[in-house]
Amino acid sequence: MKPLTIRLATLTTIVLTAALFRLLPHWPNMTPIAALALFGAATFERKWLGLAAPLAAMVLSDALIGFHGGMGAVYVSFGLTWLLGLWLLQKPTAARIATASVASSLLFFLITNFAVWYGSSFYPQTWAGLMSCYVAGLAFYDGTSFALNGLMGDLLFSGLLFGGYYLLQQRFTVLRAARV
Repeated sequence: MKPLTIRLATLTTIVLTAALFRLLPHWPNMTPIAALALFGAATFERKWLGLAAPLAAMVLSDALIGFHGGMGAVYVSFGLTWLLGLWLLQKPTAARIATASVASSLLFFLITNFAVWYGSSFYPQTWAGLMSCYVAGLAFYDGTSFALNGLMGDLLFSGLLFGGYYLLQQRFTVLRAARV
């Protein structure tokens, strides 16, 4: 098997495996979604596959979990997180991965809560209504912080994906990207 094929198969397997974590019991919003987008952007040599593989894994897991009305905002934030990863993780370091993870958490929070507010009959369609929606989003689910859980999940899963893959690359040199 060619090194590129081995690398692609390994990355795809890692992405699909990480997506399965969405099916296991977890704290609200503590999922590998943003980490998958960042990992795909940083590791796949064919960048479109770095979006397609995690996106397909997400769609498959969503099909099992169930779709909801806010899925558009989730997928938009996923795509923007992938773009953030393309830009910030051209040369991944621990600091850049952590920065991208924090930025993706903030991006997800802002986009999904904006989507909840926009057109809502629960929140007035004013600046104050939007701010109320953001404040409510900080502790939405039985007092559990969606925002904090999202941040912890993004950092945890990014650390696992990037750290685990780094360790695999140290053990199996065929997984290292070709130097240009």
